[in-house]
Amino acid sequence: MTDLSGKTLFITGASRGIGLAIGKRAAQDGANVVIAAKTADPHPKLKGTIYTAAEEIEAAGGKALPLVVDVRDEDMAEKAMKQAADTFGGIDILVNNASAISLTGTLETPMKRYDLMHQVNVRGTYLCSQKAIPYLKNADNAHVLNLSPPLNFEDRWFKPHVAYSMAKYGMSLCVLGMAAEFKKTGIAFNALWPKTAIDTAAMDMIGGNRVNKLCRKPEIMADAAHVILTSKAREFTGQFCVDEEILQAVGVTDFSIYRHEGIKEEELLPDFFL
Repeated sequence: MTDLSGKTLFITGASRGIGLAIGKRAAQDGANVVIAAKTADPHPKLKGTIYTAAEEIEAAGGKALPLVVDVRDEDMAEKAMKQAADTFGGIDILVNNASAISLTGTLETPMKRYDLMHQVNVRGTYLCSQKAIPYLKNADNAHVLNLSPPLNFEDRWFKPHVAYSMAKYGMSLCVLGMAAEFKKTGIAFNALWPKTAIDTAAMDMIGGNRVNKLCRKPEIMADAAHVILTSKAREFTGQFCVDEEILQAVGVTDFSIYRHEGIKEEELLPDFFL
């Protein structure tokens, strides 16, 4: 499969950032994109709602279905999957992109924040996967893609922010287990992670505008995701992918288009967990 024409993608947290970029890239092929996120009304600090995202996806050439979904809510997720399938005739791809972050140590992490990260990152990924699988079983090249890191259990990735690391690795453990569990069904489960930090709202909150300039644009993740999601699901599953490596494997050698103007490759900030 060379493109996603006619495919239906259910993307969590797709109102902005990487999730939106993946949706827009799929839309260029003529895909249907379900924008499953909480932001129905404008956020005071973050750009974008499910409705502005839908406009961007349709402008890119796809069909959009904006749905208010809290990935922690089982009933809401189940109803959203059904509505997506009823609207577009099925679901071909699930992208578990929704995530919460707090780069804080053990004593500095309130349990409310701990719970949020684990409910959104781990429970949300598990829940949405569970509810999507019955639909994905009917797709001819079904994929689940989690935006989570390779399983690298070095203490340096846990020491500064145990709670966040546990939550992100929980998403990756879903890939490890579900890829094996559902291999015979033909549903692929893979993870994708950036080699460098990505310019998103989260980075803006963490480091401000100057830090954002030292990040690659979300389009690199979208292009890498496109490669994975157009691969043969029965042959490419259980993989922990890095954006740059995936693109290099298909012949991409110039990554300058993903950098902000005036920033050199060596100035880019490396991401966590690699």
